[in-house]
Amino acid sequence: MSASQSTPSLRWEVPPARRTVLKGAAAIVGAAAGGVALTACSTGTGSGAGSPAVPTEPVELGAASEVPVGGAKLFREKKLVVSCAEAGQYKAFSAQCTHAGCVLDKIVEGEGNCPCHGSRFDVTTGKVLRGPASDPLPEVPVRAEGGKLIAG
Repeated sequence: MSASQSTPSLRWEVPPARRTVLKGAAAIVGAAAGGVALTACSTGTGSGAGSPAVPTEPVELGAASEVPVGGAKLFREKKLVVSCAEAGQYKAFSAQCTHAGCVLDKIVEGEGNCPCHGSRFDVTTGKVLRGPASDPLPEVPVRAEGGKLIAG
C-alpha cells in the first residue's frame, strides 16, 4: 500500500458485562425515583406553592355555621383550619404542614392530617401531635362578621 492509502484499524468491541448494564439501569431507576420523592416533599406539589402559609389580607371562608361547636372544619382551598370550642368562639390556623408545606387533607378526631409524611396536628391549638413536623401550625386571626368567617 502507498502512504496515501490507510489501512483500516481493527478495533474490538467488547460488550459490557451484564453486571455493569444492570448496575447502570438500577442507578437510572434510583435517580428517577429519588426525583419523584423529592418532588413530593417539595412545597410545590399540591400545596399552593408561591402562596404564603398565612393569609396576608382578609379571606372570606364561608358561613360560620359550617364550623360545628366542639369541632373544626378544614378549608383546604384556603389552606386554613377553623375550630369552634364554644358558640361564637373561633380559632384558625394555617393548614399548611410546617414540615414540607403540604396542605392538610382531613380532620380525624380533632387531628389534622398531613398526607405527605403523616404529621398530625391538634386543630384546636395547632400543636404537633406526631412528626416529622416539629413546629406548630401558625395561628391566624379569625372573626365572625355578618354570619361569615373572615380570616387574616
